Amino acid sequence: MIGYSNGMAEPEERQDPDISLQTEQVVVEHRGLTWRERGRVGIALVLAVLVTIFAVLNTKEVKVNWIFGSSRAPLILVIVISLFVGVVLTYVAERRAARRRG
Repeated sequence: MIGYSNGMAEPEERQDPDISLQTEQVVVEHRGLTWRERGRVGIALVLAVLVTIFAVLNTKEVKVNWIFGSSRAPLILVIVISLFVGVVLTYVAERRAARRRG
């Protein structure tokens, strides 16, 4: 912060103690990922590879029977939609149960 003291024309530089504390907290030495973070990244990569392989292996078209009629769709799409519907129904059921409990 620049200010003038005693009516002199030369600027005087002052430092606010709060600002210096904040700048010291912001500057942190970066040492890379911890072992736990590396493990999480590794597990995420393995899961991503497995999901990709699963999707590639299940591209065959299958017949889907609806209440009225039927159609054809890739097996992976049927699996993903079924998973999504299951997750949504579980979420709704848990919310309703929590509301009943109080």
